[in-house]
Amino acid sequence: MDFVVLELIKELQHIDLENEYFIFVNNGPDHHVISETKNFKIIEFGGAYPLWEQIKLPKLAKQYQLDLLHCTSNTAPISCSVPLMVTIHDIIYMEVKNVMGKGYTPYQLFGNLYRKFVVNRIVKTAKKIITVSNFEKGTISNYFKDLPPQNLEAVYNGVSTHFKKIEDQEELDRIRLKYNLPDRYFLFLGNTDPKKNTGNALIGYAQYCKAQGRDVKLMVGDLDREVIKKHLSNAGLEDFLDQVQNTGYIPNAEMPALINMAEVFLYPSLRESFGIPLLEAMACGTPVLSGQKSSLPEVAGDAALLVDVTKAENIANGLQTLQENADLRASYIAKGLSRSKDFSWENTARETLALYLELNQ
Repeated sequence: MDFVVLELIKELQHIDLENEYFIFVNNGPDHHVISETKNFKIIEFGGAYPLWEQIKLPKLAKQYQLDLLHCTSNTAPISCSVPLMVTIHDIIYMEVKNVMGKGYTPYQLFGNLYRKFVVNRIVKTAKKIITVSNFEKGTISNYFKDLPPQNLEAVYNGVSTHFKKIEDQEELDRIRLKYNLPDRYFLFLGNTDPKKNTGNALIGYAQYCKAQGRDVKLMVGDLDREVIKKHLSNAGLEDFLDQVQNTGYIPNAEMPALINMAEVFLYPSLRESFGIPLLEAMACGTPVLSGQKSSLPEVAGDAALLVDVTKAENIANGLQTLQENADLRASYIAKGLSRSKDFSWENTARETLALYLELNQ
């Protein structure tokens, strides 16, 4: 979500030279990611975020005489004298079965509980709620049945311009050497969040190897080796553990090169409000294998192979299809390159600015 906000702010700085903005940011080490401009002032804060958001932020909003306070990451002050706009990316944490579900870290559990407590209250006070897809708009509307339809808008995310096909072979070779990438690999960037469907991704890949051979490895992101071993061992597929290779942390600037060289980008999530990585892979010219539920069909259109990812064998079959059917693979690559161009951060910023002006009339 922080990345989404940064892209939004950078585009607003380009298109709006008239209105005055105050950007409240945590005083962490990443000072270089955003800069002040003539009408954009950055104000740093520290301390525990919930206390700052609920106590200090309303005071600052009043102090700076804001016409509108836009909270961009699901939560906001429960009580605030300034007109409030909130971006609610998703309401997964509102689902009882997930809030305290297995697989979450203590930090994730606290976040779920905090969001659930806050969102139940701010939907009643916010002048406008933004979400990131029509799927999530429908989910929010169905959950909060008293929410007036005119208070809820869908504004799509975008795909950053550095996600593109890379022709510089020296750069690709540098990244291959840095991350010890094999000649051929699929790329999966899941984590331990249950919605990322990491178990089925790993098992599906191992089943693909069992049927098709070990020519293509699976590169995963910063995923603990014991987590990988546990999933494969539970499925009786521990013999394929050596086929899975960790990249460790990947800076965003280097991600396009890893995606460019992957034979398939595997995105088998069970629940997404949008799914930016799907578009990033498309923009890099890499075919995408993804799921059929939540917002993924809305974002992917017909430009990705969508399967029922609740079953590992469907992931295995999908990988096989994209490897064996050259015409279908080429079609998804072409459609993906075209589809990704429909989503830009400039469009996101322009639609968001229009809502700011609407509320400030």
